Amino acid sequence: MKNWLTTVVALTALALPAHSLDLDRMSDAEREAFRAEIREYLLENPEVIMEAVAVLEQREAAQQAEADMALVAANEDALFEDTHSLVGGNPDGDITLVEFIDYRCGFCRRAHPEIENLLETDGNIRLIVKEFPILGEDSVTASRFAIAVKQLVGDEEYKTVHDALIALPGEVSEPALRRLSDTFGLPTDDILAHMESDEVTEVIASNHALAQRLRISGTPTFVMQNQMLRGFVPADEMLTLAEALRAE
Repeated sequence: MKNWLTTVVALTALALPAHSLDLDRMSDAEREAFRAEIREYLLENPEVIMEAVAVLEQREAAQQAEADMALVAANEDALFEDTHSLVGGNPDGDITLVEFIDYRCGFCRRAHPEIENLLETDGNIRLIVKEFPILGEDSVTASRFAIAVKQLVGDEEYKTVHDALIALPGEVSEPALRRLSDTFGLPTDDILAHMESDEVTEVIASNHALAQRLRISGTPTFVMQNQMLRGFVPADEMLTLAEALRAE
């Protein structure tokens, strides 16, 4: 009964001044009467509970958004100005979108054409890709390969490999990477040798440290300007957010 009463009081208090409910000052008889009144009211008006829960969820979402904005502000340089991430889309765009990606993540694969659609539809978005492998050894291997391509060959080839890896079926094995690399005419042996280099390791470690500071634990996660978007977001919603940010 006490837990139920505490929950009801918390929900009821959303619409009341903070001082208006003080159970500690009630006598046992007053508390029993209060329980009875609350129970009777909720049985007659059960929709009030859902309304209160909705208000609570809205407040929690607003608090989370404010906290995320503070995290983004505290990590602006690492998010938007690092030298090891791909900068795609329109490098001079007025809106910057950062994507934390894992090649083996099903939602990242689902999001990939959405991002391509976004960049094509809105030609004024700057995209930054953060390699963030968190789903096992295949994820790490794929990211190491992609980063090695970027470091040894360049951004254009990295983008080509990035698009191929996000759609690669099966295991991310050395034979599979060799086939992929040879298909695009890349220096395969050099890339495979560079995958375990300190330079590649530092990029992954840096991205993981940044994600930890931002409290990112899943992929895909996006940061658009000062807004953090946790999880899959369709292109049309991102377009709407971009326009809202431009209007601020």
